[in-house]
Amino acid sequence: MELDAIKKVRGAMGLTNVEIMIPFVRTLDMAKDVNEVLKKNGLERGVDGLKVNMMAELPSNVFLADEFLEYFDGFSIGSNDLTQLTLGLDRDSGLVAQYFDERNPAVMKGLETLIKAAKAKGKYVGICGQGPSDHPDLAKWLMEQGI
Repeated sequence: MELDAIKKVRGAMGLTNVEIMIPFVRTLDMAKDVNEVLKKNGLERGVDGLKVNMMAELPSNVFLADEFLEYFDGFSIGSNDLTQLTLGLDRDSGLVAQYFDERNPAVMKGLETLIKAAKAKGKYVGICGQGPSDHPDLAKWLMEQGI
């Protein structure tokens, strides 16, 4: 149903600037499978300018950033999930929420890795999440990195 809607918007309505964003791509096999499903449904990456982007929100996305970019046209970094999963905590838990901080060195290293990988390949990279709103210093740092 969602793929039919995207085809209609891009095809019949002519809004070819509409791109696809895939969340929670855990493995390279999943990245390959997603692209195959899209192709089987008439939405092939690159055809008619279709861009398929990925939410980069898992530690596996950081570790294999270059490899994931072989399957996608860019990243939108999901900083909330990336922080929770990198630090192994739930930001809504009263027990550990005080440790949730996108400025943690491990998270910052992950952000830097994702940004550099995308920039090196000339691909899109952006961010979504609460961090830049909560922490002006993080917003400034992200701007300095090219986001």
